Amino acid sequence: MNRSEAESQQEHFDVIVVGAGITGINAAYHLAKQRPNNSLLVLETFETFGGTWWSHKYPGIRSDSDLYTFGYQFKPWVGPPIATAEEIRAYMGEVIEENGLDQHIRYRHSISAASWSSEQNLWTITATKLETGDEIHFTTNFLYMGQGYYRHKEGFWPDWQDMDSYKGQLTHSEEWPDDLDYTDKNVLVIGSGASAATLVPNMSEKAAHVTMLQRSPTFFLTGRNAIEIADQLRALEIDETWIHEVTRKQQLLNGAEFAKRCLAEPEVVKQELIGALRAVLGDDYDVDTHFTPNYRPWRQRIAFVPESDLFKTIASGDATVVTDEIERFTQNGVLLKSGQELEADLIVAATGFNLNVLGDIAFTVDGQLVDAHDTLTYRGMMLTGMPNLVFVFGYLRASWTLRADLVADFTCRLLDHMDTAKARAVTVTPKPEDIGMETNGFIADDDFNPNYVKRKLHLLPKSGAKPEWQHSQDYWSDKNAFPAIDLSGAEFVYRGKADKN
Repeated sequence: MNRSEAESQQEHFDVIVVGAGITGINAAYHLAKQRPNNSLLVLETFETFGGTWWSHKYPGIRSDSDLYTFGYQFKPWVGPPIATAEEIRAYMGEVIEENGLDQHIRYRHSISAASWSSEQNLWTITATKLETGDEIHFTTNFLYMGQGYYRHKEGFWPDWQDMDSYKGQLTHSEEWPDDLDYTDKNVLVIGSGASAATLVPNMSEKAAHVTMLQRSPTFFLTGRNAIEIADQLRALEIDETWIHEVTRKQQLLNGAEFAKRCLAEPEVVKQELIGALRAVLGDDYDVDTHFTPNYRPWRQRIAFVPESDLFKTIASGDATVVTDEIERFTQNGVLLKSGQELEADLIVAATGFNLNVLGDIAFTVDGQLVDAHDTLTYRGMMLTGMPNLVFVFGYLRASWTLRADLVADFTCRLLDHMDTAKARAVTVTPKPEDIGMETNGFIADDDFNPNYVKRKLHLLPKSGAKPEWQHSQDYWSDKNAFPAIDLSGAEFVYRGKADKN
């Protein structure tokens, strides 16, 4: 087949969305509703929708923030605020069915490359149809990156010494085997984040004993898996749409106030968080060693532990926490730097994920390979030098989906503006007065510094000294700033008038 024949078989879409997880489905909804005349395609690697909520298979997988804010603004959430993966996927399935989004989604399509042509004002997408192994191509006017920010089914493994010497079973929370049986086994969970906090109480129901080994403590929020105002409104038989709206606003207000307090009075908040754990664990438990972090609250993500299940499991004796570092693996477990050996039949590394940039897709613009780290981010959703592209990197200090909503609305408004201006391409670039401004990492280390971000800062886009060239963690200011963006501003460069092509 010659080049012209191959190009004639390419399918074209006005907008292509990458990913059918929580972000991609959100984008598809907004684009289908606000831009019904656009042709739309969603490409997904997995065999079904769900993203994280499909790929994660470890016991008890659940959200670590409430579904009134993690869920969609347009679809009432009627279940418990902290939800299981199954509940979240059922909710997403309803969104797809109720809005006819399934017609736009193609599963088992893995994208390897995306190339932009300024001559054609088009992106060309190279993908593999996994069912057949065939390489196929699509063209699109606009590319919406909603694939998330880490490699699914591939966990981050620290460089532990002598791992091969361990004779027991070793797995990762991100790579959970379907047939893993841990009944009556001694289990060692390495990690202290949301995954570990979920695994420990859930695995303790079947395991002989579970030990959580952490290098350093983490902050947690505890409470009932319920929201009082939602329960009260349901008792009054208020419509679920109103319940969702009111509860969502209440949760957002609470989140804003909590974030402000973490900055204004970090020591007070720290003692409140630790005091709640002490109330469950008892006065004799060494909270200072195991649950008193050395950083201020919200400098790293704070997971919500519903019904204090992790801490009740520890208090009951079904689980133990050890705070130490690994010297090396042994035949029977791990040797700690303190000299203590922890023996286990099964070791689970709940040590996080491998962050990727733009889905590990090879991007080229006019034949030149793009290194995302050489670009500057516009409000954490566009990149200098990459036309007709937006990406979603959600909030880490609030629910991810809140930013996804803002980006989707912005994208629809941007496309409307381009139609009015009869422009076929848009790029972002610093205003003349911003050229040469100081640049920094994608997220400021003194603001938010989880290890999974710090490990990959050399791959992530840069940020600038002014707010519009930064990825903000502040939803409560972004929700006003995004709709107010002046699309005629000097930072937006439009070209390729439709009536001249």
